[in-house]
Amino acid sequence: VQLQASGGGLVQPGGSLRLSCATSGIVFSWNTMNWYRQAPGKERDLVARISGDGSTVYADSVKGRFTISRDNAKNTVYLEMNSLKPEDTAVYYCKAALAGRLDYWGQGTQVTVSS
Repeated sequence: VQLQASGGGLVQPGGSLRLSCATSGIVFSWNTMNWYRQAPGKERDLVARISGDGSTVYADSVKGRFTISRDNAKNTVYLEMNSLKPEDTAVYYCKAALAGRLDYWGQGTQVTVSS
């Protein structure tokens, strides 16, 4: 099983980034896909979640700015991030979750929002 996150980088406040998490070794459409983030010295927190049926959940801090989506044909989940703020700076991780099985995590991609 592999989850490969990409798309992070350095962006100015107000800018945008699109993260991708390409997966292999799982039945992607069965999995609830998640994006988490962890800032230095802080816990890893849920950013957004998308179920197999396409229903979504967002952290309050990103509602209206971030959009999670999935492409089951490409086994990939995305996180479109707009109006980025310095407090969005963190390592972003993707996670695949399925009831009755351990979760799978990607390696993380750094997002830095700074002028």
